[in-house]
Amino acid sequence: MKNNILVIGGGPAGLEASANLKRMGYNVILIEKESKLGGHLAKWDRLFPDGVSARKTLEALTDEIRGVNCFTETQVQSLNILDKSYNAILSNGITVLADAVLLSSGFDLFKAEKKEEYGYGIYEGVITNADLEKAFREKKMPLNEPRAIGFVHCVGSRDEKAGNPACSKVCCATAVKQACEIKEVYPNADVYCFYMDLRMFGRHYEDLYLKAQKEFGIRFIRGRVSEVAEMADGRLQVKAEDTLSSKPIRVTLDMLVLMAGMRPSEAGRSVGRQINLTTEDDGFFSSEDNLLAIQKSKLPGFFYAGACTGPKTLPDTLHEARSAALEIDRYIKENTREK
Repeated sequence: MKNNILVIGGGPAGLEASANLKRMGYNVILIEKESKLGGHLAKWDRLFPDGVSARKTLEALTDEIRGVNCFTETQVQSLNILDKSYNAILSNGITVLADAVLLSSGFDLFKAEKKEEYGYGIYEGVITNADLEKAFREKKMPLNEPRAIGFVHCVGSRDEKAGNPACSKVCCATAVKQACEIKEVYPNADVYCFYMDLRMFGRHYEDLYLKAQKEFGIRFIRGRVSEVAEMADGRLQVKAEDTLSSKPIRVTLDMLVLMAGMRPSEAGRSVGRQINLTTEDDGFFSSEDNLLAIQKSKLPGFFYAGACTGPKTLPDTLHEARSAALEIDRYIKENTREK
């Protein structure tokens, strides 16, 4: 009889882990709360640093889960720990007795309206990275001939007042990617990036940053935006400080894009509360060991993959999903030998 593995969350981590577990011979039950698989990847257009298609990347991941029992628009209503298994009652009425559970609930985007000084939800010209990516994906750009566009890094990240002092890891690269894409659409517009520190740590990320400067002429200003106000003509006046020159600056823009960071997934935390999973100070789940066992929770047979334990890039997420599948396989085999 095949062992049941319950995978909670159908984003990239859940898809990749499910495909690997299926190939190992397990009976995988994958659930996703949204109406379609893919998580945030399903809402993106192109991916940094190379500009590859998010749609094609997702198609490649979903092609690998054939044979997996997959339920969308489904959540965990009840989860209980048994002796060496988990009993899960799903919102679709199905009950699953799982020999192991993988939580791959991903992240929520920070609600940009909480940073009132930026005017999101107040001024029409202020949007988020997710809003802009949707415009790219649907090919419905919000402006005709803008003269100037700005990007604000670290919105809801590295921010004690917002309750999230950690770096969201992907915002800098996303901002640079989107700034380059904006210049492709509006080559005559001036584009500004307001940043605290540029964290372009991945392979080819620094190349993307240099390309933004050399090929697209994007201006990078080290300084936090202090105020955004709408002018009589509907354009935005942005006040900031250029910390490199120690001078205040004022820029008039047609659109301001806020790079909303990652926050713990409320859906994931809802699952965690049912079995008392522990979290770190940042709200993300605590691993058994942050170096040697990041895929393991502190409960037997319960595992993690992806951004439920902290901000991750897509490559990080996929590597962690494969690793989690191997850890689950080892756990099942060790328990089988003990019996």
